[in-house]
Amino acid sequence: MMRVDFARLKRDLEELGAIGRTPEGGVSRPSWSDADMEARRWLLERIIAAGMQGRVDAAGNIFGRWQSGSPVVLVGSHIDSVPNGGMFDGALGVLTALECLRRIKEEGVGLRHPLELVAFTDEEGAFGGFFGSFAFTGVLKAGEIPDIRDSTGLRIADAMARHGMEALQAPTAFRNPKEIRAYVELHIEQGPVLEAQRIPIGVVETIVGIRRYGITFRGRADHAGTTPMEERRNALLGAADLVVKGHQMVRAEGTSASRVTVGILRVKPAVANIVPAEAFLTYELREQSAEWLRRLAEKSRALAAEVASAWGLEVSVETILDIEPVPLAEEVQAAIVAAAGELGCRSLRMPAMAGHDAQVVGRVAKAGMIFVPSRDGRSHSPLEFTADEDVERGANVLLRTLLKLAAE
Repeated sequence: MMRVDFARLKRDLEELGAIGRTPEGGVSRPSWSDADMEARRWLLERIIAAGMQGRVDAAGNIFGRWQSGSPVVLVGSHIDSVPNGGMFDGALGVLTALECLRRIKEEGVGLRHPLELVAFTDEEGAFGGFFGSFAFTGVLKAGEIPDIRDSTGLRIADAMARHGMEALQAPTAFRNPKEIRAYVELHIEQGPVLEAQRIPIGVVETIVGIRRYGITFRGRADHAGTTPMEERRNALLGAADLVVKGHQMVRAEGTSASRVTVGILRVKPAVANIVPAEAFLTYELREQSAEWLRRLAEKSRALAAEVASAWGLEVSVETILDIEPVPLAEEVQAAIVAAAGELGCRSLRMPAMAGHDAQVVGRVAKAGMIFVPSRDGRSHSPLEFTADEDVERGANVLLRTLLKLAAE
């Protein structure tokens, strides 16, 4: 039975993990950063060294293949990272895909459908998230691109231009879904379930939906000493109230799969002796049920209005990200389960509570995901870790899954 070359795969993981390495031992490769560009060049070199054709589309997505024909079985993930994240998130899926394609090519296996490696751009959200997979699936529109910025205000158009790419051309990266036989993504679980149950392979059934809002409370700037407390219109108090009440509401009225997170909070004028006139926060909801996601979103918007009224503020709510929960293809799930069984690996059907490119591709084509355990469930952290034996098992399950999908 064909297996991956794990020693080669591990070298790849270590080399890519060294690009953007932080003093804490993590990885910082936000999309279109210098570290991200170095990682992109490294990946293209590996693709070419393996005898495959490497190319970059108008959205910055990287591809590798050597066979012609259509429809293709796509396999991959992303290589950008959150600031000071881990070395496995996304990168593991791309590098196991690269290793599987190398092995199949080395063995000269004949397949009915060609295989194609993909590394999507900005999955992690430096510029909002899923830029590459949105362009690839036709979701991204040219009119939206001038307004896409990172947390510092840098436009994605300027970030791409710095590296010789025209952002307004990104929608031309669209691929006709008829050209896609299936898409498979191997990923670390980023949670504790597989490790706790001592099951080596997760088979994702549904990927969580995400609603991310940018909420701005506006009040009035006043002197911190001379303005009586009862006369203040403190925008930060409105934001703080929403953070607490939003948490309480989701805990009390959501399901066990409901999540709410405020990850960014900015205050203006941000001066110690001035009452804050404006407070901006990101407010993100996640749910595996589309109906529950809609309910919580409606309740959250109403809550923001109530909080603003109570503190004498104005509030505006902007939708930053709106992705519905996506059920993954039963055919791909079955192929993963069968592949795991052939290798003597137990598997568990489970939801994915993090966002992935598979949920974007899964809206237009058959998609599936393989999870491998994360130690202590940690991710988006330098403490992110998956053991060698779990990486090797996952890579071999991916290899057999690709052989099944590409042969049928």
